[in-house]
Amino acid sequence: MDMVAFKVAFLSVFVALMYMFPGYLLGKAKKAVAGHLSTMSAVLIYVCSPCMIVSSFLSMEYSSENMKNMGLFFLVSFAFEVAFLLTLFFIFRKKFHINKYRMLAIGSTLGNCGFFGMPLIKALLPDHPEVACYSSIFVISMNILVFTAAVYCLTQEKKYISLKSATINPAVLSLLVALVLYVIGAREYIPDTCVNAIDLMGKMTTPVCMLILGIRLSTIKIKDLVSEPFVYFICIGKLIVFPLLACAVAIVLPMPYSFKASLFILGAVPCASVILNMAEIHGKEQKLSANCILLSTLLCIFTIPVMSLLLTFL
Repeated sequence: MDMVAFKVAFLSVFVALMYMFPGYLLGKAKKAVAGHLSTMSAVLIYVCSPCMIVSSFLSMEYSSENMKNMGLFFLVSFAFEVAFLLTLFFIFRKKFHINKYRMLAIGSTLGNCGFFGMPLIKALLPDHPEVACYSSIFVISMNILVFTAAVYCLTQEKKYISLKSATINPAVLSLLVALVLYVIGAREYIPDTCVNAIDLMGKMTTPVCMLILGIRLSTIKIKDLVSEPFVYFICIGKLIVFPLLACAVAIVLPMPYSFKASLFILGAVPCASVILNMAEIHGKEQKLSANCILLSTLLCIFTIPVMSLLLTFL
């Protein structure tokens, strides 16, 4: 079982990374330019990601047990992320005026649990359709921090630390729509053509996300990417420290296996690409955010398969 999980995780990560190469080649051939990435990022955040969330709920029949578990998953994932972020803040509070330490905090905490994590967790637990919803819930808890703490760390503008920023964003609004459709059993009444269209748009998230990263990678010298020591600290925090702590939390939770496995594996994904998307949109810290996201994404082909071996302890 351990080696099966290792193989599935490795192949899933490998396929995801392969989506980067067309973007990289287009960038090198000057057929795609980094200046247009803000538009692609907006499409990803405001169109593809909401469709992914809605589609994950439409794929399941309503269950009060699932609703309870999803509510608990939100509370656990959000509390864990906030606790980890605050811990880093207190450790480095005297250096938080320096850009790279703010990026360390958000880069080590916020993961690519939707665009990257959803296909991964679905591949590892194919007999548990609820894991797609757990991934969407993780996206919500993460996005609340993205649109508040992460944007603040990028821009240093306190106006983003607000209830409005936390709740009025594409991820939260799409979850509300998805929950209404899920509770009323709308899947039974929505034509298959419409459901398939939403599902197709949702499935575009991973390819579009990785294409953006590939184009961004084409603008960076590989030597500069791998020679910055501080970026490795961010990668260690996100790919090793965060998931190991998530695994420790999951082990002690009296919850179903799919719940615990989702918390752990979704915690092991690389730095959230949405950080780069927001950096592109706001025009702040694009290089630093791109470096930690790109390097963590490349390194996760080694770390995620190894982390998957710990699933047997859950």
